[in-house]
Amino acid sequence: MSATTSSLPAPGAPAVEAAASSSILGQLKTTMSAWPAMLAIALLGLLLVGTIFAPWLGTVDPTLMDPAIRLKPMSAEHWLGTDAYGRDVYSRTLFGARVSLAVGLGAVVASLLAGLVLGILAGYFKAADTVIMRFLDGVMAIPGILLAIALVSLSGASLFTVLVAISIPEIPRVARMVRSVILSVRNEPYVEAAVSLGTRVPVLVLRHMLPNTYAPLIVQGTYIFAAAILTESVLSFLGAGIPPETPSWGNVMAEGRVYFQMLPGLILYPGLLLSLTVLSVNILGDALRDALDPRFSRRF
Repeated sequence: MSATTSSLPAPGAPAVEAAASSSILGQLKTTMSAWPAMLAIALLGLLLVGTIFAPWLGTVDPTLMDPAIRLKPMSAEHWLGTDAYGRDVYSRTLFGARVSLAVGLGAVVASLLAGLVLGILAGYFKAADTVIMRFLDGVMAIPGILLAIALVSLSGASLFTVLVAISIPEIPRVARMVRSVILSVRNEPYVEAAVSLGTRVPVLVLRHMLPNTYAPLIVQGTYIFAAAILTESVLSFLGAGIPPETPSWGNVMAEGRVYFQMLPGLILYPGLLLSLTVLSVNILGDALRDALDPRFSRRF
């Protein structure tokens, strides 16, 4: 009788899980309905629509050069003017958003996946913990911008190289966070019960430990996205990023800095779009943090 009773689910367990899920959804709805989060979502939505439908929003080929119309101010034909090579600034800024957003998304995926694997290995396997964490400490000791410039200098300027250079400095932060989560749950009763039942390590990690990392990973991903966009722009502005002929916010600003006094819009327009994007992503990240885990900032 006792064996049968012990195998039954705890009374009220489904109700508790449902209540917890409802609480998270309610908190998420409340947080996202605040005006800063709604404004951030609206701005990011407009940017996403602009990048997707750029060819149909009055743009021309962003690489098309026409020396006859170089450095022209705003006009009906060229809404934001032209640069030193006669290229349309509006088109380069809008198409440049595609490159910058692609770099941000790629950096998020690469750093989260690599950091997740390393964090799980370090948190669950004690033998690997010291080796992995000391290696990651060494990576964190190198300034991110310096590491990115060194990698680009060695491998040459390309979208893939910039993506790798931006992702590497973010991996240790993700791994340390995941490791902290794994260490905090590995001694929980439900994990110990699964171990005592002979649950295999992959199943144990994927089913009982990994779900605890979802909330912090989502929040961390938003900050990585914003940092990646900003870093790509800085690298391109310094001439150590994406090839100059490729339209990106950093390249547009780098090409316009020489003519800032004549046509300040060459820097102001892409710079404003960059600032609004980074600000919106950070606001959205703060909102997600408050909704998914209010103690996130104190825990990590």
